[in-house]
Amino acid sequence: MTHKHIEEALDIIKALGLPRAQQNERSAVSLLALLNLTPRKKWAEAEAPLVGITPIMDWAQEHYGKKYAPNTRETFRRQTMHQFIAAGLVLYNPDRPDRSVNSPKAVYQIEPETLALIRCFGAKKWTGKLAAHLVGHKTLIAQYAKERKHSLIPVTTAPGKTIALSPGEHSELIRTIIEDFAPRFAPGSMLIYAGDTGDKWGYFDKELLAKLGVEVDPHGKMPDVVLYFPEKDWLLLVESVTSHGPVDGKRHAELNKLFAGSKSGLVYVTAFPNRAMMGRFLGEIALETEVWVADAPSHLIHFNGERFLGPYPAE
Repeated sequence: MTHKHIEEALDIIKALGLPRAQQNERSAVSLLALLNLTPRKKWAEAEAPLVGITPIMDWAQEHYGKKYAPNTRETFRRQTMHQFIAAGLVLYNPDRPDRSVNSPKAVYQIEPETLALIRCFGAKKWTGKLAAHLVGHKTLIAQYAKERKHSLIPVTTAPGKTIALSPGEHSELIRTIIEDFAPRFAPGSMLIYAGDTGDKWGYFDKELLAKLGVEVDPHGKMPDVVLYFPEKDWLLLVESVTSHGPVDGKRHAELNKLFAGSKSGLVYVTAFPNRAMMGRFLGEIALETEVWVADAPSHLIHFNGERFLGPYPAE
């Protein structure tokens, strides 16, 4: 039997204009967790704790007996929390707005005006407060969107041209690859792709890549940065490593398959923020690849083979 609070939370979600895809039990228990509204509490007692995705799921099981599999974590994040944020109901990392998008420490908090409104649910003033809230909330959404934009990391892709990536160490290293590595080792290169933790296809010049003979499978895992070096007719495939692995044997094979149609030579590069991070992965790095470390930007490390910074013919 569905608890009364879950049904009421669904009513609130509908009243606030969330799309049909978010009008479900998952979103309802997420809202209750964001309010720490346990079964015996009244709506007027709603709170505003900082809470992450896994704690939300644990809270739902503890207080409402709703158990969700660990692999549904991304569903909570992408199919409920993203929409709550976009609608201005929830704030993302209000304690530290520059926290990385994919950080395990990411937290959410109910937006203050929304909290004040929800505390009125069930009372006579609810209808009037809801109407006033809906009239003025679009302005608030725009304000929060502007604030989130300010925390983005600007990346210079060409003279006078910039893109913006989600905040975090991963994006910082991608910026360094584009602004520091590329001018040093591939001067005059053109950015084709830059991944983003907040949006897989952060920047993508699909037309240029197609001219070079590559039609990317949308399900394929792109490297973090793809550069075209016209002087040498090379495609540089660069992995930015801040937590996940480098270009190892498996990743080398994946990239080779993904870019199999390339008319240009393929060069595989792993970029690390510092030598300490590189040390963690030394035993995994594939031969015939390059390594660049951001805290020693003028040096390039070559992992065996007959040439330094250059493509190898496909076997």
